[in-house]
Amino acid sequence: MSALILTPSEKQILDAGFQQTFGAVPERYFSAPGRTEIGGNHTDHQRGRVLAAAVNLDTRAAVRVNGTSRIRILSKGYPMCQVDTAELTPVEAEINTTPALIRGVAARFHQMGCDVRGFDAYCESTVLPGSGLSSSAAYEVLIGTIINGLFFDGKVSQPEIAQIGQYAENVFFGKPCGLMDQMASAVGNLVSIDFLDKDKPVIDPVDFDFASCGHALCIIDSQASHADLTDEYAAIPGELKAICAQFGKDVLTQIDEADFYARIPELRKACGDRAVLRAVHFYQENARVPKQVAALKAGDFDAFLSLVKQSGYSSYMYLQNVIPAGYKEHQDVAVSLALCEHYLNGRGAYRVHGGGFAGTVQAFVPFDLLETFRTGIDAVLGQGACHVLSIRPQGGVEMVVE
Repeated sequence: MSALILTPSEKQILDAGFQQTFGAVPERYFSAPGRTEIGGNHTDHQRGRVLAAAVNLDTRAAVRVNGTSRIRILSKGYPMCQVDTAELTPVEAEINTTPALIRGVAARFHQMGCDVRGFDAYCESTVLPGSGLSSSAAYEVLIGTIINGLFFDGKVSQPEIAQIGQYAENVFFGKPCGLMDQMASAVGNLVSIDFLDKDKPVIDPVDFDFASCGHALCIIDSQASHADLTDEYAAIPGELKAICAQFGKDVLTQIDEADFYARIPELRKACGDRAVLRAVHFYQENARVPKQVAALKAGDFDAFLSLVKQSGYSSYMYLQNVIPAGYKEHQDVAVSLALCEHYLNGRGAYRVHGGGFAGTVQAFVPFDLLETFRTGIDAVLGQGACHVLSIRPQGGVEMVVE
């Protein structure tokens, strides 16, 4: 993996923030990237396959060991978080808070034999909150990378740091998340994950140079709010669970696809057509991920783009996570997809990104169309709605000062 360089101007900004917060000079600098889902839309909760990638938006920190038992972290724009490493068990009052993530990461390192002590950190982030780029996973990986570097001589691997972040979120923060977000942030570049064995997911780094493919990766903010959409998100795993219950199973990966199709008539009656269509999406999407991986490993970017389009069509038609049920006046994600189709004009690829219903759309845009594409998107959705990103080779790392 190539080094991640901290430029003098970037260092100056972090140093100033650290000095203002803690009245001292930082000793070391760390970074963890956000991530984008490339393939596997709503497959992880069925223990399926995903393809994800780190992006060039990150959360970074200036750090100094403080000689106490207290971890003190200030993220720009947020209150100071303080956690005493003398207490590394879950705190009920911290559920759904940032200190819970810090305490959880520290606790897992302690369980692994690391002598976790206090440190000060000043953080700044370019990961867009609520964008589907996983700012929380980047934060967890950042804390794990800091502790690994400061107190454990880097003994913990990047995949293990991802698992530590998941542990913190599950046990201390109180959210039963999967592992995709943390793994993509920790490992960097592209990574394929098969969750069939939930305790031992199969992780396959995918070596592909996106910089040479002639396309920009764009994340488009539909400007839609996630408020009042909790039921829409919950309905997807809920309906798939109802399908699984008809077979006496927990997740769709435990049900042979042929058995599912053979029983569709009775499944329609018992669970409804939308549940059946969402299961159809899962089987198609889960089979599509290894095809995407194979296309990238073979250097066949056109085949990869075709599979991205297929993923988008399946999400729209079968998974139905583009337009919330009953919405007429506000169909923001659908409008965003329509704009992508218009400005790409048969080239590149586009798809709903992440959970859907609100949030973001992903597009691979040929460089020669990029300016027209971005201008057209921003004219409708607002200035800055189209974010041009790139795949970042590095995962969670200590930065090298230039």
